[in-house]
Amino acid sequence: MTSYLLVPGFWIDATVWDAVADDLRARGHDVAALDLGHEPGATAETRVDEVLTALGDAGAPVVLVAHSGAGPVCAAVAERARGRLAHLVFVDTGPLPDGVAQIDFTPPDAQAATRATLAGHGALPMPARAELDAAGSSTAGVPDAVFDDVRARSVAEPPGVVLTGARRGTPDPSLPKTVVACSFAPDDVRELIDAGAPGFAEMGGPEWTIVALPTGHWPMLSEPSGLAGVLDGLG
Repeated sequence: MTSYLLVPGFWIDATVWDAVADDLRARGHDVAALDLGHEPGATAETRVDEVLTALGDAGAPVVLVAHSGAGPVCAAVAERARGRLAHLVFVDTGPLPDGVAQIDFTPPDAQAATRATLAGHGALPMPARAELDAAGSSTAGVPDAVFDDVRARSVAEPPGVVLTGARRGTPDPSLPKTVVACSFAPDDVRELIDAGAPGFAEMGGPEWTIVALPTGHWPMLSEPSGLAGVLDGLG
């Protein structure tokens, strides 16, 4: 039996993992999914603290699974709680360098639009489906009713979560790390590693594995059984 902690990305809650969690439990594993806080003062660092607190409740070392915006947060978590982890998994995401925020990883025009939304609304709501697709967060494979339900229950991200980065430590090369590549191909990742691109350069170590699961950016909704199959046995 393997223990998993599933961490959602921006806007979404723990219920997006339900189908994946049910599948893993049916395979005999122990699974918990985390709801991240959206209080006005939340930052990338408070998100790190939330995941660390959740890990503190775990018994044996766990497989920590991060989707999208949770990737940089969980990379920092792994460096502060190495002894509590058996494996670190990035689902269509990856780490970012020390202090680099999610907004810094987007083109200038997207950054300007995000800042304008934050200034006008005080938070960043989940975009419409067409906006996500246009921004590269492909919703391919997600049924309309499922997407509509998830978006209706979504929670806007506070400015600090979008505009701040997590404090990084020193990655431990003895911790196995897996990237589940969904909306991009493993070859794309390897090209970015070779180019030394921020957020990808550190993936070149021998502890890293890249697994293809071709679908959109939300595989827990579009390919839950496929994602569960990839996660099964890690750790």
